[in-house]
Amino acid sequence: MGLRARAVLLGLLAVGAVVTLVGLVVLWPASSDAPEEVDFLRSGTTTLTAPVVDVGPSCPVLVDGEQGSREPPPEDCDTLTADVGGEDVTLGVPPYVGRSGLVAGDTVRLIRLPASSTPDGQVGYGFAGVERTLPLGLLAGAFVVLVGLVARLRGLLALVGLGLAALVIARFLLPALLAGGSGWAVAAVGSAAIMYVVLYLAHGPSLRTSAALLGTLAGIAATALLGVWAVGAARLSGISDETGEVLATYAPALDSQGVLACAVIIAGLGVLNDVTITQSSAVWELRAAAPELSRRQLFGSAMRIGRDHIASTIYTIVFAYAGTGLAVLMLLSLYDRPFLELLADESIGVEIVRTLASAVGLVLAVPLTTAVAALTVGGAVVPEDA
Repeated sequence: MGLRARAVLLGLLAVGAVVTLVGLVVLWPASSDAPEEVDFLRSGTTTLTAPVVDVGPSCPVLVDGEQGSREPPPEDCDTLTADVGGEDVTLGVPPYVGRSGLVAGDTVRLIRLPASSTPDGQVGYGFAGVERTLPLGLLAGAFVVLVGLVARLRGLLALVGLGLAALVIARFLLPALLAGGSGWAVAAVGSAAIMYVVLYLAHGPSLRTSAALLGTLAGIAATALLGVWAVGAARLSGISDETGEVLATYAPALDSQGVLACAVIIAGLGVLNDVTITQSSAVWELRAAAPELSRRQLFGSAMRIGRDHIASTIYTIVFAYAGTGLAVLMLLSLYDRPFLELLADESIGVEIVRTLASAVGLVLAVPLTTAVAALTVGGAVVPEDA
């Protein structure tokens, strides 16, 4: 049984690798299919960094229908003064900038407008954002160091795999979507390519990793099928905010519903990989600890672990989406609308579909991975004194 199952496992993965490579070749976008690049800044407009000299107070917030104070707001409210080439330049900023803790000495990024583009014929400046390179770099550095110290070589290999995954997304997935490629097909092929690379790179080539990979690919397929159906059945357009509208304007070939289906698949990759490699490892460790267990008993013991993992991972998925959409949830709660009416909101519908499709793919991958691992792990060893 074990040898035959191993042959079938490796054969299926070989076929999957060939299909993935063919998919990459077929779906790889031609340069002529790419939409024209959009200039972020108008001709002559540049950006620069400048130290903050002073930050004005925030202007008072007036609610609709509220008369507010009779006293006018301070003249310098919602303003920022920066040192540009030795000259103090004061400019207006959004209200939230002053509330972010920005103080004198911090660095901001400004937009420099040429004199020909301003009404008064003078060089103008606008606020672009806060320079965050240093704190974000320190955070990323601390993450890499901790991963290296705790997970050692395997953790560092996982970071390398993460970089390769980013390369697949940047060089294949995003250009293919912008060129009008099928969202679910691009996501399925790109996700499979990522999983082939990161799993074998981080965990090494072995039957244990191969069992997890097959379960992951099955989970991706289930998520893709359910995601495509749910997006169409729920009549989701894929455009739920200003970003989607801008994309639709500059990339007319873009399939917005396909992009949403792609997002559903990509969003569940990390947690799907987590549960499949854990289940496969659990089967191998159980076999080492209890070599006398039959394959059926091994499957049952590993599934008890899997059920606990499913429960905790579902919480992870739901809470992760709740955290990313917290601002939207807070705004909707202010409107005091019935729950069923909230489902008509595109942004809420998108998150529900994304959460449930990922969760279904996850749940289906656990028993499949466990079964594949139980069939391919070494057979039971009967004790000599039995």
